[in-house]
Amino acid sequence: MQPFQLPEFYTPHPARLNPNLERARVHTRAWAHEMDMIDVPQHGTVIWTGDDLESHDYALLCAYTHPDCDGETLDLITDWYVWVFYFDDHFVELYKRNPDVKGAQAHLNRLPLFMPVNGVITEKPANPVEKGLADLWRRTVGSHSADWRARFASNTKHLLDESMWELHNISAHRLSNPIEYIEMRRKVGGAPWSANLVEHAVGLEVPARIALSRPIGVLRDTFSDAVHLRNDLFSYEREVLDEGELSNSVLVFEKFLDIGTQDAAEAVNDLLTSRLHQFEHTALTEVPLLLDEHAIDPAGRAAVLGYVKGLQDWQAGGHEWHLRSSRYMNKGLVTEAPLGMSAANVLSSYARTMPQRLKQFSNVPKIVEPYEVPFHFPFPLTLSPHLDQVREEIITWGGEMGIHSEGIWDEAKHRGFDLPLCSAGLDPDATPSELFISAAWLTWGTYADDVYPWVYGRLRDLAGLKAQTVRLKQCMPLDLVPIVVPVNATERALADLWLRTAAPMSAEFRATFRETLDAMVDAWVWEVINIQQNRIPDPVDYLEMRRSTFGSELTTSLSRFSHSTTVPPEIWGTRVIQTMERSAMDYSCMLNDVTSYLKEIQYEGEVHNMVRVIENFLGVSQSRAFEITYKLMDARLAQFVKSVDTDMPKLFEDLSLNQATRAALTRYADELKDWIVAIVNWHKETSRYGEEELKTPVNAHLLAGAFNRRPSGIGTSAARVTSRTSS
Repeated sequence: MQPFQLPEFYTPHPARLNPNLERARVHTRAWAHEMDMIDVPQHGTVIWTGDDLESHDYALLCAYTHPDCDGETLDLITDWYVWVFYFDDHFVELYKRNPDVKGAQAHLNRLPLFMPVNGVITEKPANPVEKGLADLWRRTVGSHSADWRARFASNTKHLLDESMWELHNISAHRLSNPIEYIEMRRKVGGAPWSANLVEHAVGLEVPARIALSRPIGVLRDTFSDAVHLRNDLFSYEREVLDEGELSNSVLVFEKFLDIGTQDAAEAVNDLLTSRLHQFEHTALTEVPLLLDEHAIDPAGRAAVLGYVKGLQDWQAGGHEWHLRSSRYMNKGLVTEAPLGMSAANVLSSYARTMPQRLKQFSNVPKIVEPYEVPFHFPFPLTLSPHLDQVREEIITWGGEMGIHSEGIWDEAKHRGFDLPLCSAGLDPDATPSELFISAAWLTWGTYADDVYPWVYGRLRDLAGLKAQTVRLKQCMPLDLVPIVVPVNATERALADLWLRTAAPMSAEFRATFRETLDAMVDAWVWEVINIQQNRIPDPVDYLEMRRSTFGSELTTSLSRFSHSTTVPPEIWGTRVIQTMERSAMDYSCMLNDVTSYLKEIQYEGEVHNMVRVIENFLGVSQSRAFEITYKLMDARLAQFVKSVDTDMPKLFEDLSLNQATRAALTRYADELKDWIVAIVNWHKETSRYGEEELKTPVNAHLLAGAFNRRPSGIGTSAARVTSRTSS
């Protein structure tokens, strides 16, 4: 018997079949034999027989997922998928069933030799995986730009390398937490790699200047998540029960939420549906604005539209193939209905999932049940001796910038929020000037985070939102030559801080720092649009954006700068360092959410809060949502500790890092500990989230000032602001 009944899937697009299917079957059968993938033992083990290849029918997969490409292109794409599935099964048989970490790493270390972004392959293949990759690389990359080749090489490497993550989990009998799983599955599962092949099939590349933008990234990530979650549902029996695999979302949900397998499968399917809804929402609302903002020419627009359509075709075709392939759990689901009949199910699929879609756009403010935040100090807290001095300096600076005179904050609020207290714990060894800069950045970020939802969100000033965002970015010139005159407190404070902070940086690091700030401002725009639409984001979208809206990436970027001379740039991109950073960020973001829940949900009707997101997505009570959020916090904190205590020392050895780099990364990990505990302490002590602060009447002179002396500058003409607080 199957371990669970497959749920009803959201299938918004009918599957279509490429007419070149039979040609691809004949071609790829011959190609797989030529590459020694069929009946050729590897270290004494036959990975595939001819019957395995025939029953899996990868040509059918590609004919479904790429219904419009010509025969030659379909042949090539089918060969790529034969190769990637062979790689996966080869890795399972040789390195996973009897875990061989050393052998697996040696195998993976050679594969980049067969996909040079520039130049030709010079290494001789030693096994079918290498032989197939070398052949495919030569046949594919010649028709593409250097940008596409770099992206494809990177995604292929991620797909291969992150198999080690799965292997380490199996070796340690470790089940990942849901946040970690979604992040790593994108790389392990290969859907970003598939998205690159969609561009190849369409014959057009997404313009390089928008390829890394948020909307295109969301399309890629939601596509990836949906592909992988669907695959997990179909492959649970094969992976979990047969192979002993731990990297399956059904198993992760089952164990983490402590629910039955069927309930876990339904929850995974709900997340799959939500990810597809997010894809559609982004394609319809964000992509057109992106194309206009960057003045993309007709060819570029055609490429993006072809890309969107190609990703939709892949979802539809991938689902159809899972129903038919012998590789997966699909008993009782395959019908003999002629191809194309799935189109008749599209409307019913939309209707069936409409309640879930509408639930996302129907937030209602509510009275919050009493709850308590158990502040936990996981690391020792040390405060800077310059705290009192900087407290006064920040109040003076805030007044000079106009932060106290726009009707959103007054001096009393600013003092009560006590942002220097947070900085004093973040960097207890800072000089007075360094501590001031840190506190000023926290002040600016917190103030701007209040301005955005109030001025542009609740007053629905979309034009003002876009104009203000453009001007904030203009306040950060890379050449440090001012190009705009600040006209409100948010602009004035940012322009002042940019010149103070960016001037000592190298041009390269300054550009990276600017990208971090751009991402934070863009994340505030995302929040405002959600407020205008009354949209509660799904858990994945929320958590990933929360790192930017909370300012996590800003503060970690500044910490990285202090170590930029001793840590090579590529080290920051390793899985270990990114996991260490992101787990610290997520713990702190969720701490903010549980602390600010009363303020945001009852007093502001907010939609951006992890507890509220979980309540809405899982349909659970407030107390259960808090329980799950705390469990996620504990999991991310444990993951941070594991990254620091276990994974980072191993990284040092694996990469043979020198002592200076090891010392700098160890110091950086200690700074992240300071960062976590400082945020805990600040949330415990600040007046920002206390009910006394929330119930404070608006001062009459500030209210008058808000109406008679509105925040000045572009985009604020519609504002009618009163004193408020925000997350």
